[in-house]
Amino acid sequence: MARFALNPLSIALLAGLSANAFAAEKYEPLETISVLGNSEKLTKLPGSAHLVSAEELEKFEFVDINRMMRNVPGVYLREEDGYGLRPNIGIRGAFGERSGKISLLEDGVLVAPAPYSAPEAYYFPTAGRLQAIEVLKGPGTLKYGPFTVGGAVNMVSTQIPEDSAGKVQLEAGQFGETRLHTYYGSSTDTSGWLIETHQQQADGFRDIDRADSADIAKQDYLVKGRLNSAQGAKYAQQLDIKLQYSEEESGMSYLGLTDADLAKDPNRRYGISALDKMDNRHSTVQLNHSIALSDSFSLNTQAYYNKFKRDWFKVSLGGLIDAANSGDADAQAVLDGTMDYDNVGIKHNDRTYVSRGVQVSANWQLQTGGIAHDLEFGVRDHYDDVDRFQPVDNYSQVNGELVFQGVSDPSASNNRIGKADATSVFVYDQIQVTDALALTAALRYEDMETHQQRYENNDRTEEGSSRENSLSEWLPGLGITYTVNETFTLLAGVHRGFAPPGSGSSEGEAGDLSTNYESGFRFDNGNLQLELIGFYSDYESTVQNCSVAQPCVNGQDSGNYALGKSEIRGLEASIGSEWSLQNGWLIPLQASYTYTDAEISEDSLEYIESDGLNGLANGDNFAYLPENVFAITTGIDSGAAWRVNLTAAYQDDMCIDNYCNRGDADKFDVTESLWVMDAAAHYDFSADLSGYVKVDNLLDKQAIINRAPDGARVNRPRTASVGVTYQF
Repeated sequence: MARFALNPLSIALLAGLSANAFAAEKYEPLETISVLGNSEKLTKLPGSAHLVSAEELEKFEFVDINRMMRNVPGVYLREEDGYGLRPNIGIRGAFGERSGKISLLEDGVLVAPAPYSAPEAYYFPTAGRLQAIEVLKGPGTLKYGPFTVGGAVNMVSTQIPEDSAGKVQLEAGQFGETRLHTYYGSSTDTSGWLIETHQQQADGFRDIDRADSADIAKQDYLVKGRLNSAQGAKYAQQLDIKLQYSEEESGMSYLGLTDADLAKDPNRRYGISALDKMDNRHSTVQLNHSIALSDSFSLNTQAYYNKFKRDWFKVSLGGLIDAANSGDADAQAVLDGTMDYDNVGIKHNDRTYVSRGVQVSANWQLQTGGIAHDLEFGVRDHYDDVDRFQPVDNYSQVNGELVFQGVSDPSASNNRIGKADATSVFVYDQIQVTDALALTAALRYEDMETHQQRYENNDRTEEGSSRENSLSEWLPGLGITYTVNETFTLLAGVHRGFAPPGSGSSEGEAGDLSTNYESGFRFDNGNLQLELIGFYSDYESTVQNCSVAQPCVNGQDSGNYALGKSEIRGLEASIGSEWSLQNGWLIPLQASYTYTDAEISEDSLEYIESDGLNGLANGDNFAYLPENVFAITTGIDSGAAWRVNLTAAYQDDMCIDNYCNRGDADKFDVTESLWVMDAAAHYDFSADLSGYVKVDNLLDKQAIINRAPDGARVNRPRTASVGVTYQF
């Protein structure tokens, strides 16, 4: 049976290409080459790097990105809808809201809908079709940008197989969940192709009062093609094209529950939110050309175009939730549908995003004075925009039913266009000083201009207020690794952190600026892998992106808010091993732990002028940042037909605002801690056919994992599924 020739470690975060890999006489088809590289390169990386491989993903057959990434140290995941449709991923204390502070990529290309003008990633690639996930922190993030305060996450799509190969996977489970994942591709010496689709449906686990459950339907389609030079050509070249399209309809809402109602039925949803629904479409065109001009110099060019159109039709009734939590009987009656209510506004959160760009990079391997250099340098020209037109449909609740009353035109803040033009340049040099000592020197330059225009009328003939900002930042970094012996490596690094402030910023606003430090060690003797890294980030400027999902300190749900200076410190640890028993069974073990302490380190001007009644104070905590995160995975592999895997993850409770440590917080200001265990069992009927049973949340533990923006919500309950996979 044909198999894929590419190890996930040979897949790119970005365009740094190895000339030897593309030398004509040694040519093998490759789509891109990883920042993680091979095991030898990994030991020289000055920062933490983690790969979630295809083999790891297959253990549990997850379709939720939150579950896929739980074992990665230094990463925080805040659930929301229970299916990972719009995850909130943070790295090393950087805000996780809509993954808006990390460089989010698919196959080496920025994938957030508008990373410079509107960083919050309301689109996220379909996790069930991913082949691998790469996470990078430390000085190495300066190659990818623009977000270097936390790290980079690259999601790797299915690669073109080396021969003819395909797969059909069918799955069905509780809550009406069904899934189809299938692909087929083939290669010759000079070409290759792949077609793929991933279809996911579910009735949803939340039951809506006087209505159906919150269903999900998502379709994703992918086509790839490749042309490459023949053996013996003067220059080895390769041209890749990738086309992707997806649609989603999901009955998702921002309205949660009161704590009292959640205690009775955590999977209930109020009928007043019955019309809430997300509709979206996403399309991608990506071109990649690679050429090896010599044994030591190669060039890579990528061009990309992404478009994302969405309309999230959702009600906002946070005031009723707060009132009901405080004992207001009328507010509770409105939520229950037993009292009429006239002020039900359901906004069309209708937005269109476009991002496009070209990035060119080169790799040059050279010697200077007997010292080896692996030098990469590149430039990216990028444009993105977001168009918001968000009217409100007005309803009244009458006898528990929603009755349409009319439409309100959008305000200027809901009728606007934001744009960003950005140029970035990087130089990244891995210097092998001695057999044991390696230095990494990096420099990134970001130059951008943003503009936001608001309009006073629907046809946009009357301009309202506008904002413009231009900024440029030099971002240096330096890392060092020292190989003590074949099993033990020391590492340390420092780099400049940056995150753009978005198109809602005014002239002079700099976004996030920090100095990030890390140090630690790696140990690998073949049987045991251990990594321990401490990190410290000193922010001279911390900015929160305001959104409906997580409003800023001043209550705004758009634009941004300057939190001032802050400090983040923490510890990442991971361990991996595998025991082989006499009967041939294998017992793998993988565990990770992250400790984080983050706080505001300076009183804000608002706090000082108002005698502490508003604004932020020195010592205030970060919102939605857990202090302790832990995950462990183990199982039994028969080495033959069957295998069973278990994983358990823990996350601390979290403050939902910046004031929890002031001493007057109550239970409504925090989430709850949670242990969740998942299990999966596989059986191979033949070399081509296998079946599996999986149970997410095996012990059926549910807790309040989110309160933003309107009420408490829990994680998904126990969900069992069965599936079959046929490879050919």
